Amino acid sequence: MAEQRKSNGLDTPLAARQRFWPRFSPNPDLFGSATEKFARFMGTPQFLLYMTVFCAFWLIWNSVAPINWRFDDATIGFTALTLMLSLQASYAAPLLLLAQNRQDDRDRVSLSEDRARAERNLYDTEYLTRELASLRLALRDVATRDYVRSELRNVLEELLETTDGEELHLRAKKKGGNKNSQPQTGMIETVKPQQSQHRKNN
Repeated sequence: MAEQRKSNGLDTPLAARQRFWPRFSPNPDLFGSATEKFARFMGTPQFLLYMTVFCAFWLIWNSVAPINWRFDDATIGFTALTLMLSLQASYAAPLLLLAQNRQDDRDRVSLSEDRARAERNLYDTEYLTRELASLRLALRDVATRDYVRSELRNVLEELLETTDGEELHLRAKKKGGNKNSQPQTGMIETVKPQQSQHRKNN
């Protein structure tokens, strides 16, 4: 059985290779919060004041102090100070970008939450609108005060008419009971013109 040779070429996955230096994986939240704090401090008036005092002290010390005590020569244009300021600017730009990226992520999350909240409000508004429309449709079938009054008035008129009709019916019955010749039809006796003239002559 042939031994499998270890290959370190391109056909070997990167995860299978042993790293000489350990992988640097800091906590992104902790590192991001620290960089945001430093970036916010760099944008404050205190940082500008401290930088102004530091640069003024550097320039005055290397210009006025004895030559043996100076650590940056003014004749060559304060090279050390220039290098320090360049180094500070080169680190400040990535820190500011990192803080801006975190702020963009927070804005994106808050925007998505606002969008979801707006959608929920829209759904609630549509639901309330549908409920109000259904209530309006249901209230159309509900009897109002004026409708009930009109119906009661109609019923009262019908009762009065029925009472008057029953009285006339009873009167007709009484008249029909006095005359045995005529059948009791329950109708009001109609008087013919000849009979009325005969009654007047008598």
